[in-house]
Amino acid sequence: MKLLSVHNEPEAPELLYRLLQERAPATNISHREMPSWEAHTHFIQSRPYKAWYVIQRDGSPVGSIYLSKINEIGVFILIKHQGQGFGKLAIQMLMKKHPGERFLANINPNNSRSIKFFKSFGFKHIQNTYEKR
Repeated sequence: MKLLSVHNEPEAPELLYRLLQERAPATNISHREMPSWEAHTHFIQSRPYKAWYVIQRDGSPVGSIYLSKINEIGVFILIKHQGQGFGKLAIQMLMKKHPGERFLANINPNNSRSIKFFKSFGFKHIQNTYEKR
């Protein structure tokens, strides 16, 4: 398996858009609605993360992973590849590639699968954030 920079992979925008389309509401924190293609590509071009990778296995993309500027990890695996260990291996590779004292994961409190997944790495619950719109 490889981690390839999103910014060097011509097919990355399509993969990332497909990952957004596949996201269930329970897994989402940052998007209230699906962004337009133009907004999506503008976001990618803005380079919002310290590191952002396409997760690739045997030449085919299986998902993406990023590390924010404050060491928040976001990992998203295409539905057809979930449950096969790609997310776990990608997180291990990311943390090895970008060593740090502290990593974070922002998880929707309704996403029990992701909570369990990050707890399996030793992540601890530290806060709940509330919002009023």
